[in-house]
Amino acid sequence: MLGIRSASVIKALGVAIVCLGLLNGCTQPDTSEPPLDIRLYQAWQLQPGDTVAGYTVVGGLGDISIALNRNAIYAPFDGRVQRDPKTCVFFSTPDVPAYLFRLCGLKNPRLGSIRQGDAIGSGSTLQFATLRKQPNGTWAIVEPSKDILERMLKPNR
Repeated sequence: MLGIRSASVIKALGVAIVCLGLLNGCTQPDTSEPPLDIRLYQAWQLQPGDTVAGYTVVGGLGDISIALNRNAIYAPFDGRVQRDPKTCVFFSTPDVPAYLFRLCGLKNPRLGSIRQGDAIGSGSTLQFATLRKQPNGTWAIVEPSKDILERMLKPNR
């Protein structure tokens, strides 16, 4: 014969198993819609799961998302950091004048003139985009340079 305490434990385990079964039933994928099989013509060098300077790329194709883990991002060249109209900043430099680097996800970024190797800011996840000035004056997102990302992720002077 089971004691009252053992019976309570068995009853609680039974309830937990039933609840888990119900939860699992709610998470079954909807099979009425076939999955989309989209083939992109672009194949960028950096893909989710890759590492740059010891940091993991967690998203890509457009903005590259990097798990920064509250570490700093650094100026790859002497340049200028300016806020965008929303929550990101742009880094520009005369060393690569046709490009802007958009950095999102930074806490308290340093604005204004900045020297190569100075910290721009830090954050949990960095969303990084490289923008190239087009002949008509607009900007287009282009594939980021792994070399420039490495320079931003490691302090270099």
